[in-house]
Amino acid sequence: MNIKSSNPSYHILYIILVFLVLTLVFGHSWGNSMAAFYFVSMLLPIVLGTSYFFNYFLVPHYYMKKRFVRFGFYTFYTMVVSIYLEMIVLLFAFVYLVNFRFSKIGPNASDTILLAVILYLLVFLGSLLLMARQIKEKQQLISELMADKEKMEKPFLEIMSNRKKVKVPFDEILFIESLSDYIKVHTVKEEITSKEKISNIDERLPEMFLRIHRSFIVNKQRINNFTYNEIVIGDTSLNIGRSYKKTVRESLQK
Repeated sequence: MNIKSSNPSYHILYIILVFLVLTLVFGHSWGNSMAAFYFVSMLLPIVLGTSYFFNYFLVPHYYMKKRFVRFGFYTFYTMVVSIYLEMIVLLFAFVYLVNFRFSKIGPNASDTILLAVILYLLVFLGSLLLMARQIKEKQQLISELMADKEKMEKPFLEIMSNRKKVKVPFDEILFIESLSDYIKVHTVKEEITSKEKISNIDERLPEMFLRIHRSFIVNKQRINNFTYNEIVIGDTSLNIGRSYKKTVRESLQK
């Protein structure tokens, strides 16, 4: 399981879901939604802290590496610590709730076993959401790799030039330049012009090519040198577009 998270919407969704579930559970059983709201507000950091520690530290560092004994040991102590923190929250919660004069608080608020069960149900719910998100990301990555493989199986770019179909081998292309209403393919042998749009060409090229500017696509294998602002291919320097700089830097530094 990947411990990194590139999608903040997952975390926002999970926090909202946890808060709503806890508020609804305690609000319904107590018959006092406002008291449940205050109680859950104090309980939420423990639930989230336990969930993130379990899913983003224990699972990737121990379970995924098949260190099951340590995983079980640390999971047990995580549960003990989280229940202890819940009891502290209970103590402060009752003090504050009494001050706010909430009288209709059900007895299950002090049931630590019930609280522990609810806590770990939410922890495992977080695990399921995390796995679902990662499966979706892996499927997307596989689709991209398969598409790139299909492009590489046909090792040439097919374009119309002077009303004829021309097949240009990928490894001979230096860069592709967009000029108003046509493109120019610069190769090691010649320059080939076509009426196609550079955006359409970009979709048909494999991963060895990189869009660096609205007017330029380069063959990464033909790059001699590059800086933050430009790429050098042979004797030609090509500017990197402002909106492409981050993507270009990440791609070339892999």
